[in-house]
Amino acid sequence: MTKLRLAIVGAGPAGIYAADILLKAERKFDVSIDLFEQLPAPYGLVRYGVAPDHPRIKGIITALREVLDRGDIRIFGNVRFGEDITLDDLKRHYNAVIFATGAVHDASLNIPGIDAKNSFGAADFVSWYDGHPDVPREWSLDAESVAVIGNGNVALDVARMLAKHADDLLPTEIPDNVYAGLKASKVTDVHVFGRRGPAQVKFTPLELRELGELRDVDMVVYDEDFDYDEASKAAIASNKQVMVIDRVLQSWRQRPSVNNAGGTASRRLHLHFYAKPVEVKTDDEGRVCAFVYERTRPDGEGGVIGTGELREVKVQALYRAVGYFGSPLPGVPFDKRHGVIPNHEGQVLRKDSNERVPGVYATGWIKRGPVGLIGHTKSDAMETIRHLINDQGSWWQPVEPSEDAIPRLLAERGVVWTDLEGWHRLDGHEIGLGAPHERARIKVVPRDEMVRISRGE
Repeated sequence: MTKLRLAIVGAGPAGIYAADILLKAERKFDVSIDLFEQLPAPYGLVRYGVAPDHPRIKGIITALREVLDRGDIRIFGNVRFGEDITLDDLKRHYNAVIFATGAVHDASLNIPGIDAKNSFGAADFVSWYDGHPDVPREWSLDAESVAVIGNGNVALDVARMLAKHADDLLPTEIPDNVYAGLKASKVTDVHVFGRRGPAQVKFTPLELRELGELRDVDMVVYDEDFDYDEASKAAIASNKQVMVIDRVLQSWRQRPSVNNAGGTASRRLHLHFYAKPVEVKTDDEGRVCAFVYERTRPDGEGGVIGTGELREVKVQALYRAVGYFGSPLPGVPFDKRHGVIPNHEGQVLRKDSNERVPGVYATGWIKRGPVGLIGHTKSDAMETIRHLINDQGSWWQPVEPSEDAIPRLLAERGVVWTDLEGWHRLDGHEIGLGAPHERARIKVVPRDEMVRISRGE
């Protein structure tokens, strides 16, 4: 019986689901899977891209852990593709590779002043508050009024973390340096700006509801944003999710707030709709001092058009949350325009043609872009795995497929990698740190400390 030696680069949900689906699939060959992850710990954006006060979403980790803990998948953490191990190495030791590297950088927003001091990408802020080992430990939170550009779940996560009182995050797994930074924050007002109207937002009802549950934070919405056109009314009537979002927003219109006076909270979270980004203004020192937007209006078909009316809001910091963007991988085709690996249903294609690259596959956000939830990631992986199984005739023929070749290669190169047993050590250590304080865990942030604990050193 033939044996498939498969490498998967990326140990987030996309990579782990792909491994699990392949192992459970009907096939006429044995399978051996190695996961490669550049961080010392697995789970990707579920660990480093989801706000710490989202325990329900983090429950996904339980399912991922069950897959890894079966013991039929090896994991090599703290291994950087393109540096510690290359595509040529993978061809030498495997029959195929699936890239599941996600999208971790911010999409650009091309307006004047966007590169000013105190203008940040949301992805960098998310990495900071999630304790990512490769970002600075400190974050500037000296602004009283902050703009967040975007109307998706990441924008709401960022707005919530900025507006929420640090002490209310203590029961979560928030790292100590992040708690200290948020505790010292001077923020009083967070303004969220979206280009379209309330019936066209990209966030989910759950995310929106959570905003209204923040302690000592007034929700502020503006009556002018709720003069719905027929397309918006139709969306509310025909889509349950849009209907729930509208119901939540309408309930906030009845609350005492800055909009109609009477707000009593020490912090305010403002939602501005029909606001197209135009410019970030700066002061004499090059720091953010205001956000300029053009007021838009419905076009009657679910979109918006500009009105020509410019408005300005005084802010001292700005976060753009307009989407994530994939990063190129050495030796792998890359579509710079869309931030993905060019592919047909997960089969990687050469950059300048539709010709397939044998043995190379993609899944998750690096395959389709940063859209969709966990359910999409599973169906994505199924599609890719189906092709992988059917493509047996074009697999690589490795010259050294033995399972001990990879540990030997990494050791020769001086790569200090972590494995599944090491993750169990780190996981237990973090939970132990949190237990005396009745916290879910306290994340270990420095990479070298994560590695040292994982390896029992």
